[in-house]
Amino acid sequence: MCGILAAHGLEKPASDRARLIACSKRIRHRGPDWSGCYVGKQTVLVHERLAIVGVGAYIFAVLLELYSDDGKIILAVNGEIYNHVKLRSSLKQPFQFKTHSDCEVIIPLYKEHSDLKELCNLLDGMFSFVLLDESVTPPRVIAARDPIGITTLYQGWDSKRPGAVFFASELKAIIDECDKIISFPPGHVYDSQDQSTVRYFQPSWWDGDLDYAHAEARARKIAEAQSGPPSPAPGGISAIEYATLTSWPQLHSFSIGLENSPDLLAARKAAHYPEHGSPRIRLHRARRVGCNPRSRKIKAMGVKMVLSGEGSDEVFGGYLYFHAAPDATAFHQESVKRVKNLHTADCLRANKSTMAWGLEARVPFLDKAFLEVAMNVDPKEKMFSKGSQQQYDADGRPRMEKPYLPDSILWRQKEQFSDGVGYSWIDGIKDHAAQVVSDEDFAKRSERWPEDSPDTKEAYFIRDIFDGLFPSEAAAKTAVRWIPRGDWGCSSDPSGRSVSIHNAAYTADE
Repeated sequence: MCGILAAHGLEKPASDRARLIACSKRIRHRGPDWSGCYVGKQTVLVHERLAIVGVGAYIFAVLLELYSDDGKIILAVNGEIYNHVKLRSSLKQPFQFKTHSDCEVIIPLYKEHSDLKELCNLLDGMFSFVLLDESVTPPRVIAARDPIGITTLYQGWDSKRPGAVFFASELKAIIDECDKIISFPPGHVYDSQDQSTVRYFQPSWWDGDLDYAHAEARARKIAEAQSGPPSPAPGGISAIEYATLTSWPQLHSFSIGLENSPDLLAARKAAHYPEHGSPRIRLHRARRVGCNPRSRKIKAMGVKMVLSGEGSDEVFGGYLYFHAAPDATAFHQESVKRVKNLHTADCLRANKSTMAWGLEARVPFLDKAFLEVAMNVDPKEKMFSKGSQQQYDADGRPRMEKPYLPDSILWRQKEQFSDGVGYSWIDGIKDHAAQVVSDEDFAKRSERWPEDSPDTKEAYFIRDIFDGLFPSEAAAKTAVRWIPRGDWGCSSDPSGRSVSIHNAAYTADE
């Protein structure tokens, strides 16, 4: 993946070029391989590239981004288009590809498909892109984001420059240019011709209402059409299951955690499970806790792409608070809500913490075909039995007589990421927040933050850090808190240990 920055509707784009390049340097970590800039009639596109596919692309094409034969359609894209080979072969008109990039196919698809929703639905992968068409007057800009929001994309406006619109992979690239910023909605496409932003991704399960009989029939049909096992994804419990499903001779798995933390112990056990014969999973452990240092270590080892397990708990209702779901309909609707909001939490964290070091993370659980199967399963089959764990594994199959992992791994208690790295980590953060946030400051929190004021000193501490980096109100409005269902009787504390069934549960007073 890459980092992109675009500004459209500028009066003097050539004059804005140097400033926007300086803004783009703030996200150069996302694209350490090459940088490019294009200045159009009303537009500036800046691209920081991380090459995964098309590493040997012509440098001329890189410097000018990706462009059409006549040079009038220019593309800046952050992502990977998995079905690019199939899309290339399906083109109705010949197109002279200038690179081996998987994303270049978007240009001829745009030329052949006037319906932008149809165009975006053809793409299978994770992506955010801005396409500039200077063959029309005024120049046209198209912006789109993948269905779930695996990639990050922000859109902004500046009241001092009415008519101008900005797009960027990260907030920091446009924070000084815009006084209004939103997280560009996943599964949507923007068109500058009419200033519209419309949804293109509308799967059968999106509204949260299912005809379960027909849904399961659709799910079976799609599952039968898929060939081969799902892709491996190193990481937590769901990721460990993916890792062992792979047929690769050896898989490198990267885990983080304090000594003897739940996730680290499970990862070690999975890596040495004797059923595999010689170890197929080579475990690497980062010395420091957190996604950022883990990504740094992985990149230092020469790795450019990893697979991760984001989305599994949202799709299957794995979070412990799902135990409190009153019925199957409520369970399914909450699952849909969590999938819809992945771009505000897990996908956001995964994308930014890996791309901070020029590392790409792919998420097999959020594959469109997989989602169509998994989200159409009758939620009764996903729900917990009273006093027990869910009765399926990560790929939806029932328990096997000869499992590919020991039962202690397959059926271990769900640990949310912040708990699985070691219970003392969150406890330590809470203790630190209690020391650095005074009672007086905490009592005045509503004065400092009238909207969505923190309800704990830990939340105050985190909000204070955010404000130190992004002091504007526009930036704060892009952040969304992750909170379990209070109307189900759940605590607002996001930790899984706040749920009473956790074997190391704590109360709100602890």
